[in-house]
Amino acid sequence: MLLTLGVALRAVAFALPPALLAAAVLRWRFPGRFVLHALVHLPLVLPPVVTGWLLLLVFGVNGPVGAWLQRAFGLRLAFTESGAALACAVMVFPLMVRAMRLSLDAIDPALEQAARTLGAGPLDRFVSITLPLAAPGILTASVLGYTASLGEFGAVITFAASIPGQTRTLPLAIYAALETPDGEAVAARLAALSVLLALAGLGLAELFARRR
Repeated sequence: MLLTLGVALRAVAFALPPALLAAAVLRWRFPGRFVLHALVHLPLVLPPVVTGWLLLLVFGVNGPVGAWLQRAFGLRLAFTESGAALACAVMVFPLMVRAMRLSLDAIDPALEQAARTLGAGPLDRFVSITLPLAAPGILTASVLGYTASLGEFGAVITFAASIPGQTRTLPLAIYAALETPDGEAVAARLAALSVLLALAGLGLAELFARRR
């Protein structure tokens, strides 16, 4: 359970900055916006195993990015805890973007326009006006991403495998228990724990959404 919680936390840390950037960029109309929108939401429609396989091609020890990270920094992602966090981050990325976009789209444009007439630049407007108003939505997106990471299976087992004590998160442990003789009791306990964690996360997300 502690491994799962740690992986989910790192996944949100990985996904939050690019998700916020993507949500902010997608607010505007520009050539190629449809392509960016499709790429951002691609993990939602691809089978998770395919996403994990693509990560393995790119970030594996023989992949272009993975080989460079290994050579330059001695960092290996495939079949590690960091790799499990990366796989979860990619899977929850579109969910976080959608939640943030709802919050950003709800901001009154007149507030940003007023700041512009008073001399505030784009970065100043984003930091002083947009970001504070969108903070509840960003928090909601983080909680949703964290909760979804707790249940990610396909991408994690493909990219990070199921190594006990290193990458075997709760969903993978449930699957392993079901594959062993007389493992139903262990699987039931782990499944109950997963349900409790998921309900707690969804409850927090709903609470933040209502406060927003």
